[in-house]
Amino acid sequence: MRKSATVTKTLLLVLTAFIWGFTFSFQSIATKYVGTYTYLACRSWIAVLFLIPVIRVSDRIRLKQTGSSLAPVTMQQKRALWIAGAASGAVLCMASSFQQTGIATTTTAKASFITAMYVILVPIFSMFLGKKTERKIWFCVAVSIVGLYFLCFKAGSLEGFGGGDALMLCAAAGFAIQILVIDHFSPGLDPVRLSQRQVLFQGVIATVMMLVLEHPTAYGLLHAAVSIVFAGVLSSGVAYTLQITGQKGLNPTIASIAMCLESVFGAIGGWLILGQRLSGREILGCALMFTAIVLAQLPTLPARKRAGQIQNTDIHYEQGAQS
Repeated sequence: MRKSATVTKTLLLVLTAFIWGFTFSFQSIATKYVGTYTYLACRSWIAVLFLIPVIRVSDRIRLKQTGSSLAPVTMQQKRALWIAGAASGAVLCMASSFQQTGIATTTTAKASFITAMYVILVPIFSMFLGKKTERKIWFCVAVSIVGLYFLCFKAGSLEGFGGGDALMLCAAAGFAIQILVIDHFSPGLDPVRLSQRQVLFQGVIATVMMLVLEHPTAYGLLHAAVSIVFAGVLSSGVAYTLQITGQKGLNPTIASIAMCLESVFGAIGGWLILGQRLSGREILGCALMFTAIVLAQLPTLPARKRAGQIQNTDIHYEQGAQS
């Protein structure tokens, strides 16, 4: 790949991380006006509609390039897509509900950095599926725990870690599980269609929960509209499309580091939009957690030798993550 193309793709992923990071601030704003499931339902249905033209454009581009699209043809392929969407959508809804509920009682900096710990949790959870976990992951776990202490706890005590922070840890675990579910079902499936199906099922589940547990009002929806549209269109639609484009053919190490900036942009967004400031102790915690997250994604020496031959087609979620 030419240097100019590498720079362009890297910038696309940085823009993706920027959108996902700033989504945390809009999520925080939305908690003041609508309930967790109302927010998730609205943003999910907007994302489902937005991804319809994205899928059509993607199919046309692929048809011109390869003569075929990734659209499912057989009943078996269609069934596999719906099953994958249902499974990943259910887990995504669970993780997103933890995140949206928790962000109401914590800062965006804490929310973004704690959520990003799913990067470290994925290889740990993979052990239960019989996969090996590198030694460096345990070092990253230790560094992230120290960082979490500086970020969330008061000096010399165990105070300061609130319910919102605990919910963010649950969200990180949920997103890690969701990534493993995607990893299990995704081979052979169109990633954009799979994304739409999982958001669709998240929307269905969230809508049912909204009708049972919440009572959305026109006033609340109107004041949360900007936050909902930002998350539905930019976070779930535009950013995902940019991510797919940016990751294709890019060195996976470069891609991973660029995507890690989501947590940094989350903290910056909280400062610029919500006026949330970090103490020196909290900044140190963020730095340690960011270091652990980056180290967890860097390849080992043998893998680095093969890096130039690897085509990164993995699906990266925040979120995302989705935020």
